Amino acid sequence: MTELLSRLAGNELAGFILVLARVTPLFVLAPMFSSKMIPPRVRGIAAVGISIGLAPLALHGQHVPADALALAGLVLEGLLVGFSFAFSMAVLFAAVETAGSLVDVVSGFSYGSLINPLSGDRSAVMSQFYALFGTAIFLIIGGDAWMLRGLGRTFQLVPLTSAPQITSLVAGAEQVFSTVFTSALEIAAPVLIALLITDVAFGVVSRVVPQLNVFAVGFPTKVAVALLVVGASLPFVANWISNQLSTSVGAALGALHVA
Repeated sequence: MTELLSRLAGNELAGFILVLARVTPLFVLAPMFSSKMIPPRVRGIAAVGISIGLAPLALHGQHVPADALALAGLVLEGLLVGFSFAFSMAVLFAAVETAGSLVDVVSGFSYGSLINPLSGDRSAVMSQFYALFGTAIFLIIGGDAWMLRGLGRTFQLVPLTSAPQITSLVAGAEQVFSTVFTSALEIAAPVLIALLITDVAFGVVSRVVPQLNVFAVGFPTKVAVALLVVGASLPFVANWISNQLSTSVGAALGALHVA
């Protein structure tokens, strides 16, 4: 009886380590979970709590080997699966911040950069605004629950004791990464088009009225146009984030196959 309990405890502990290895990348790459606004100790406690909750689901019907070398290999495979899933989620927010950066460059906001509270990096005004707005929409639509459900689904697609198909993971990551710039253009398109029309209009005015100081008038006008169009396009951005989140979760899960 004592030997049986010892074996069960060993299997549970090894399984918990494997689950924690798959959950940890969420707190390194995934939006919100990896935010610098959350202290590292809190993120660690949250990772352990989520792993404890997912462990029974992940260990169902699984026998984790007790060999240290085999367990280390499974930990690396779990980290690979976790990073693949978290990377797909991180690309979504990278596209949103890239859209803000494009608006900053075209409108002139890029002259003033501040510390981004979400990543700790220096970024301009609209980039931070889009990042904070995307975070708010992410929380409103329950994006954290979407990600946790998707993470739980990974244990069914690639069980703890199985290895993922590397070629499928690489192809999925490449496909997701290739959509960053396209997605950023989709988000920033209304603002970029409005600012382009504004530039053309000022170019025509400068030809008709050459004595007008276009640079003195154009900069505040472009800022006003950018703010107006950004405010008008926020519902579109919110709808895009909501649709893209489900697409990103589906793409991340679709790239997971057992080798």
